[in-house]
Amino acid sequence: MTIHKKAAPPSTAVHPIDDLVSRIHFDAREGRIWLDDQRMLLLHASALGVLHQELIETLGIDKARGLITRVGYNSGSQDAELARKLRRSARPVDTALVGAQLHMLEGVARVETVRLDVDEERGHFHGEFIWHGSAEAEAHIHRYGIGADVVCWQQVGYASGFSSRFMGRPVMFREVQCQAQGAPHCVIVGKPVEEWDGAEEDLRTLRADTLTSGLSAFNGAASAQSLLGDADVVGVSAGFNAVCHMVRRAARTQATVLFLGESGVGKEVLARSLHRISPRSAGPFVAINCAAIPEDLVEAELFGVDKGAYTGAHSSRPGRFERADGGTLFLDEIGILSWPAQGKLLRALQEREIERVGGTKACKVDVRVVAATNSDLREAVKRGRFREDLFFRLNVLPMRVPPLRERREDIPVFMNHFLRKFNQRDHREVTGFTGRAIDAMLTYHWPGNIRELENLVERGVVLASDQGPIDITHLFVGGEEVEGDWLALHRDGSLLASRTCAPATDALALTPELLGQRVVALLSGAENACTTSLDEVEAAMIQSAMARTEGNQSAAARLLGLTRAQLIYRLKAYKRLGGE
Repeated sequence: MTIHKKAAPPSTAVHPIDDLVSRIHFDAREGRIWLDDQRMLLLHASALGVLHQELIETLGIDKARGLITRVGYNSGSQDAELARKLRRSARPVDTALVGAQLHMLEGVARVETVRLDVDEERGHFHGEFIWHGSAEAEAHIHRYGIGADVVCWQQVGYASGFSSRFMGRPVMFREVQCQAQGAPHCVIVGKPVEEWDGAEEDLRTLRADTLTSGLSAFNGAASAQSLLGDADVVGVSAGFNAVCHMVRRAARTQATVLFLGESGVGKEVLARSLHRISPRSAGPFVAINCAAIPEDLVEAELFGVDKGAYTGAHSSRPGRFERADGGTLFLDEIGILSWPAQGKLLRALQEREIERVGGTKACKVDVRVVAATNSDLREAVKRGRFREDLFFRLNVLPMRVPPLRERREDIPVFMNHFLRKFNQRDHREVTGFTGRAIDAMLTYHWPGNIRELENLVERGVVLASDQGPIDITHLFVGGEEVEGDWLALHRDGSLLASRTCAPATDALALTPELLGQRVVALLSGAENACTTSLDEVEAAMIQSAMARTEGNQSAAARLLGLTRAQLIYRLKAYKRLGGE
């Protein structure tokens, strides 16, 4: 079936609508702006002109055009996934228009649709759009004036990336008229690559491999595959990528690695990846959590036991060092090792040999030790709880894995990764996350890090309905405190102070500030308005009036427009709710 949108009159523009506007949030406290689960930036429009100029004068106009076009292509490709998610049940033409609508929301230009034909079954696409007030063209004109060339390279790349990802086949846009040429506005036309004459030059500009790669199925985890090539090690943040680079460099060596970081940040997952990409990958990977073993059995677990070493030792048993021979031994929570065990571990690291408990003969081992701890070993050394010589032996390649609250760009990646994992494991068809669930996940402080996030997504998959999204009520039901603040947008572009809709423990648990924000959101018709009961509002107003009048019931009643008898009746009901 072909869906055709007739040519719009010149005065008709595509208007941003609420489902897109509501997905833009400003987290001023954390210094982040989010478009759904993608981090965004606010930039001066003049900076775009500086970028054009620097690239043109440094690389030449052809290479500069190609680079800027590819940047736009990447952005459009990601926004196409947002379109699919938000308008899953909409007509294809409405979903295809999201690119133009997001262009306006992002301040690029006012977009007018002249023609849009979409037939996904046949792979047919033809679009023609007018850009009024193109920021890219204006920035270029400011630097170079009016010329002979079209210059909205980033915008053309964006349209091509969005449409290619949306259609699942290469779609290419060309700018056929530009303000930088002296025209009153810019015009772009898009259709499948094979329908263009002379498409080879455009493909060289965009690079065919870039165009093709943009058509692969996108999801947060797959697009952010780590540098370690492991499906379980994902992330896009700078902190995460820095650790991955260090792991890759360390993997080629025999140096001892010490992972530092809070519980739940993924230290063991990184240790397994280090082993997998190292020359020792054919050997065993043996892991031991030192905190999970009784203190009097740690030495036996690490170094093994000879027959008769103690009561009950009826046979000899190899320890973890011997079992890891030729491979990697991962020692988690190494900071809790007893003093004698620390001494034996130091000897094993220095001499590459161990001695079983109750044994008399040293045994050579070829083991690479990778350790991890969530404690401050330097402080433990100062307090005499950890051997200084062992600390320096372990601290050859220290790698700090940042907590999740310091790498919030990775939260959407893990959300999508775990959603896919548990959908597949439990044969569920949960479709994704609601807007307020994403808001809550992005602003939550994550004391349990990735492990806690995984547990919450698993909980959401269990509680949500098939073919439905995970909402905040499916996630934070275990006593978690969610108090994230952000700034959202009204449809008219004005800012609204909002707060994550964390479930209150009772009707009186909301602060007056939070209650006021909820009431404003509700009255303004905001999509992300939290559930707010009349009991909550009434109780808060009574409490405020009584405080303002220092307990004078008559004065408080006048403030509320009630009789004294009516106020007393409501006060009794308020006290039954638990008020004072």
